[in-house]
Amino acid sequence: MINGAVVAELKLPTRRSFETGAMNTAASVAELMGFTTDRIEDLKTAVAEACINAIEHGNQLNERLGVVVTLSMGGESLEVKIRDEGAGVKGQARAPDIDRKMQGEESPRGMGMFLIQALVDEVEYVSEKNGSYARLVIHLKETRD
Repeated sequence: MINGAVVAELKLPTRRSFETGAMNTAASVAELMGFTTDRIEDLKTAVAEACINAIEHGNQLNERLGVVVTLSMGGESLEVKIRDEGAGVKGQARAPDIDRKMQGEESPRGMGMFLIQALVDEVEYVSEKNGSYARLVIHLKETRD
């Protein structure tokens, strides 16, 4: 327990498809906390996207590096921190142009950070010397616009 929150940690290898383990673990925790099915589905998508970003962009698919997912269960919210051990993402993410993507003029990829932001109540991206992390928070009572 950290600061009154119950904490669980999951260590993932830097390999595609392992994000499903983190996604399913977060969903199980959210269900135990009483989140609605819709909120759990939002959380699953956001966690999967953040893990994919950590694997592909943070760790750059380097299998010697890992991804750590920390779930902190508070009274009214669930915080999920996804940490990589890589150099982090260089530069700022550019807002996707949906029309260009739909017309095939732009890669269909590159939506993760914007999708995450739309699905959770709080999101923070932090780059540090030995890696970076995405901190996602979802509240039992929805606070998104």
